[in-house]
Amino acid sequence: MKEFFPEVEKIKYEGKDSKNPLAFRYYNPDEVVMGKTLAEHLRFAVCYWHTFKGSGADPFGGPTMIRNYNNSSDPMQVAEDTIEAAFEFFTKLGVNFWCFHDRDIAPEADSLAETNARLDKIVAKAKKLQNDTGIKLLWGTTNAFSHRRFLAGAGTNPSPEVFAYAASQVKKAMEITYELGGQGYVFWGGREGYDTLLNTDMGRELDHLAMLLKMAVEHKKNIGFKGQLLIEPKPKEPTKHQYDFDAGNCIAFLQKYGLVEHFKMNIEANHATLAGHDFQHELALCTANGVLGSVDANRGDMLLGWDTDQFPTNIYETTLAMYTILKDGGFTTGGLNFDAKLRRQSIDPVDLFYAHVGSMDSFARGLKIAAKMLEDGALENEIKERYAGWDGGFGQKIEKGNATFEDMEKYILENGEPTLRSGRQELLENILNDYIC
Repeated sequence: MKEFFPEVEKIKYEGKDSKNPLAFRYYNPDEVVMGKTLAEHLRFAVCYWHTFKGSGADPFGGPTMIRNYNNSSDPMQVAEDTIEAAFEFFTKLGVNFWCFHDRDIAPEADSLAETNARLDKIVAKAKKLQNDTGIKLLWGTTNAFSHRRFLAGAGTNPSPEVFAYAASQVKKAMEITYELGGQGYVFWGGREGYDTLLNTDMGRELDHLAMLLKMAVEHKKNIGFKGQLLIEPKPKEPTKHQYDFDAGNCIAFLQKYGLVEHFKMNIEANHATLAGHDFQHELALCTANGVLGSVDANRGDMLLGWDTDQFPTNIYETTLAMYTILKDGGFTTGGLNFDAKLRRQSIDPVDLFYAHVGSMDSFARGLKIAAKMLEDGALENEIKERYAGWDGGFGQKIEKGNATFEDMEKYILENGEPTLRSGRQELLENILNDYIC
């Protein structure tokens, strides 16, 4: 079999003193923290789209990245070469999972039947490569946003024929995800939103989106797929307003349509910032509602108002993310998928390794710092003390729903003005700095 990354050998853990840019300094997959190995905690995955289909193109210029698996005039030959290159990359990097859109792995043909036949061919090859390497599918999804037919959305399209095409595509994508042993299936509404309300029936579109998801729930049962269904929130871009704006919006949608028991969230860091939140907020909102499923690990540029999908190397963000995830009990079927792309000027194939190695080290550092903070109770003790009043008789009476307005009034009349307590934000930020630095 052809080697697509001959200049790179398998990435190894060499410790924090290593100067080798193609070695892990902090990510030792076998190291045990809080009863699990780092590999079990972090469940790293590589995304197929940015990593192997990304070309460096942007709205102002064409591709800058030339790849030796993308140089055939036959689109199916390109698909076969790319899937081989991908598994070579996964193996050399040392991740255990991967993720894909259906149109990433096999090119669309002139008919749905032929497109599905192409998918079947590549899926058979992927299945063999999975068996040969031991690498598993974290989740699959469908690209129902790039093709011209989806210019006005997929599940929210004003045309029932386009809705039917999208549903057919989701059906097939769920089936191949099941075939490959995927541990989840993600819905990202790439164009499920609107640009103007002058031509939009919002209520009807939301109803239709719910219908699509209900069909997916039913199909999951029909094919025996046991994986987790996930929704990935995003506020805008490409539409002015996406219906899956943020985690809170998605939770409300699922509750309205009776779907909350069937779905969890796949939270992306850059999507959180586009919604005006930070990454930890979206994770914490999901854990508070029991719906955190998986994570797309990347970061945005705070000076740029679009989805830059940069590789995550901010230790503060990775620490707070892992702190929140560990407090929730950690991943089960989800993991950390690097939904990130190289910068336009990073044109060499080896740059893919540099980017992933640095990000894996950043999350490994974040995990270990977060674990130490939790073990020491560094923040938890302060939070417990701040809310201590709710643990006593009066607070417990309120929390258990056994109090009325009259009880509140009587308590204040008898006890007077409440005693206030400092939130100690600056102290806690200093403590966080001490653990990180």
